[in-house]
Amino acid sequence: MVLPASSRLQFTPDLNICRILNGMWQVSGGHGRINPKPAIQSMFKYMDAGFTTWDLADHYGPAEDFIGEFRRQLINSRGEQALSQLQAFTKWVPRPGNITKEIVDKNINISLRRMDVASIDLMQFHWWEYRDKNYLDALKYMADLQSEGKIKHLALTNFDTEHLQIITDTGIKIVSNQVQFSIVDRRPEVSMIKYCQEHDIKLLTYGTICGGLLSENYIGKPEPKSWGLNTTSLRKYKNMIDAWGGWKLFQELLLTLKEIAAKHQVSIPNVAARYILDKPAVGGVIIGARLSVSEHIEDNSKIFNLQLDLEDLNRIDAISRKSQDLYQLIGDCGDEYRR
Repeated sequence: MVLPASSRLQFTPDLNICRILNGMWQVSGGHGRINPKPAIQSMFKYMDAGFTTWDLADHYGPAEDFIGEFRRQLINSRGEQALSQLQAFTKWVPRPGNITKEIVDKNINISLRRMDVASIDLMQFHWWEYRDKNYLDALKYMADLQSEGKIKHLALTNFDTEHLQIITDTGIKIVSNQVQFSIVDRRPEVSMIKYCQEHDIKLLTYGTICGGLLSENYIGKPEPKSWGLNTTSLRKYKNMIDAWGGWKLFQELLLTLKEIAAKHQVSIPNVAARYILDKPAVGGVIIGARLSVSEHIEDNSKIFNLQLDLEDLNRIDAISRKSQDLYQLIGDCGDEYRR
């Protein structure tokens, strides 16, 4: 399998990424047990197929350790030059409160050690409480570490447009913001995209296939109860669907997406991911990788050859117009984590 050139993005001058990122939230424990040995072997399959970019976090269970072990095995089996093909983006998610340079140093050093890297490709920062302004100190100290070479690029996770602007106005260079963005959750279109376009900031999106709910598996199925949703992702995005418009409207969306997918000989997740990839400012879509348990490498590769036409877009948008306004209900990107 060889992915087309369109699968790649020059994300920064020194980072060329795959536009479908392998999401490692799925190894954090809320999606079933992951056996480390076959999981690492599975990472080679993704890498060889062209899916070279990984999204992880300090709190995603063993995710950073998996990257470290994968790097060591890459070197042992293919030589150090093989590492140049790998991109690993992690996150730091501290508790609110006083932030010192020592706290930042300690936590970034933990990630460096776990990932077995001298410099982190992209450090994505999340902060739980905007009223606590210590997030600006944390970012300042991370910028210092960037100058020292421990971090290559600074990014954010789940910041709204207002606070993204506050940060960029301080002069800190932010290259991306990771936000929820899907056919169901289109809040980034309200103000985030415009601001990102104006300031050369990319969006990395998650929830784009609603944890697997945007798939053929749920067409014509009765509305699942919480106990029937066996992963953290399914429960999380079912709640989003409830706020968006409920199961009946979601079924209408799935049937529409099924017809579009059949027209292009692809899957519903392919259509859902392509729809978001084509949005302005979007650099990449994160799709969860349940390593060695449930993989969709071949199916995900079809996203890059899919071109949705105006009729497809109009049909999807017609369903969206029947839904609730999630921006009014929830707020801007990330506000669901701060209510």
